[in-house]
Order: sequence, then C-alpha cells, then structure tokens
Amino acid sequence: MVNARSMIMVGDKGEGEAQDFLARRGYAILKRKYRVKGGEIDIIARVKDTLVFVEVKARSSSRFGYPEEAVGGAKKRRIARAARAYLRAYPQVPQMYIRFDIIALSRAKGADANEIRHIQDVDIGEELL
Repeated sequence: MVNARSMIMVGDKGEGEAQDFLARRGYAILKRKYRVKGGEIDIIARVKDTLVFVEVKARSSSRFGYPEEAVGGAKKRRIARAARAYLRAYPQVPQMYIRFDIIALSRAKGADANEIRHIQDVDIGEELL
C-alpha cells in the first residue's frame, strides 16, 4: 500500500535527482517548487538563452505506467498558470526562449538507481504571453 507520505518522499527525492541531472548538463537552477495560487512548477532553470520550466515525475515502480504519462491536461494548465505568474514577476525573462520539459524517473524492479528520461520541449497547449 502506498501512502501520501511515501509519495511525497519519492517526489522530493526525484526532484533532487532531476536538479542534479540538469546541473551536470550545464543548467543553472533558478527556482525549485515555485508555487502560486492554482499552479506549481517543480524546477525553473536556465540553459544558454533558454528558460526551462521542468515538471518532475518519479515512480518507484511501473505499476501505474510511465511517469511522464501522469502529466495530463489539468497538470499542464497548472504549469502554464505558474509559468505566466513567474514571467509577470520577472519581466526581463520573456526576452528568452521558453521551453517546457519533463524529467521522468523510474526504477526497474531490483535496480539500484533510477532511469532518468529528459523529455524536452513538451507542448503544454497554452500560450504564455
């Protein structure tokens, strides 16, 4: 049985792994857990001239499918809402290219480490500006 506390722990650990993964690839982490009313972004990062809003999904098993499959329409709307709030709060940012990514972490049965998939330039179906 999975409880809410263990799901939060898996999510927090996954966000830390995703942050480390991005940092090793040259991303500057600007914010983690950016929250506004009605929206949230797990990681906001910058790489070269691109601002990247990152949704992190972690699964401790494949029983419920691939982690990235959990980023549906409602979740994308919440990400877009938070991204718009961030862009209003930091008006210098819209001069940059903006991208949405998913970091999906999953652990195969018996594996010691998570498999990390970085899905870049995800269509969230909404205009930001």
